[in-house]
Amino acid sequence: MKIAIIGGGLAGLVNAILLSSKGFEVSLYEKKQYPFHKVCGEYISNEVLPFLESEGLLPVHITPSSITQFQFSSVNGKSIEMPLDLGGFGISRYVLDHHLVNLAKASGALVHENCTVSNVSFTDNKFQLTTTNSEEFTADLVIGAYGKNGVLDKKLGRSHVNDEAPFIGVKYHIKTDYPKNLVALHNFEGGYCGISAIEDDKFNLCYLGRRADLKSAGSIEVMEDQKLKKNPFLKSIFENSDFLFEKPVVINAFSFRPKNLIENHILMSGDTAGLITPLCGNGMAMAIHSAKMLSDTIVENCNNGVIDRAKLEAQYTERWNATFKRRLWVGRQTQTLFGSKFTSEIALRLMKNSPWFANKVMKNTHGQPF
Repeated sequence: MKIAIIGGGLAGLVNAILLSSKGFEVSLYEKKQYPFHKVCGEYISNEVLPFLESEGLLPVHITPSSITQFQFSSVNGKSIEMPLDLGGFGISRYVLDHHLVNLAKASGALVHENCTVSNVSFTDNKFQLTTTNSEEFTADLVIGAYGKNGVLDKKLGRSHVNDEAPFIGVKYHIKTDYPKNLVALHNFEGGYCGISAIEDDKFNLCYLGRRADLKSAGSIEVMEDQKLKKNPFLKSIFENSDFLFEKPVVINAFSFRPKNLIENHILMSGDTAGLITPLCGNGMAMAIHSAKMLSDTIVENCNNGVIDRAKLEAQYTERWNATFKRRLWVGRQTQTLFGSKFTSEIALRLMKNSPWFANKVMKNTHGQPF
């Protein structure tokens, strides 16, 4: 059975490894060339650690940072620090994705780099894929794992593409004097910025902002001066760190609105299925978990190379909703408390005065170990 995976981020790569190791004929299509940087918090909740270790998916030559504490600051710089329930670890996408693509190739997956899938059609129980350089491929199953937004979303007529996409994401790697066991979420007017340790004594600095603020400022640098540096924590980080990129990594125009899990029989995985607001960076954990869930469901529903497509889609939908639907909803509701002087102060007071509230949000935006 031929399986095509569109997108080579965490969800796409984990699907490729698991399915090719089970004997499926897997082809993965990634628009970039490995290794590369991606806008990402680069903190992974320990909920996925047992799975990654059992499958040998972590690079042995890298020691990820161990993160046990969480800090939250309001726009004005008031803060609270608390222990993380499960804790987590930090590792860059540059390192992790590169390691996973090599595992995918070793497991038998055919990886097409610098290859963008521009169209997918489904006829007579088969998929036809077309790339931007006019190559054509066929598949029995297609997994959509192309991230927060992609050229296929409009082609497929996905409902969320008609919604406002007000956010931008910006990422740096820095060297700085900062606690390695701490993941922090610092608010600024219009957004919030996370910082946590990754490998090699480096830190990931990644923030979510408003497209409108960038347009008004005219440049990322001016926007950072106008917005981010009003928070004294962020001002100190920006002014006392060595920035390791020549320019920031940026993603433009995306939202956190709900998405359809299946479009024209394409099975969505990772951020393509649903994007969680970056509260302690659980997008990476969700992408990995959703890939395992989808791969397991495909394997369970394959009988001598034949798939009951309706049963597969129904089971995947049921399992995904049971695991992630509420988690995404809680993330969207909690995000309304962030990104402004007034609401970030409310969030801070709630967390300080009600440990129950803080722990409830933490538990409902994190999953259980699997």
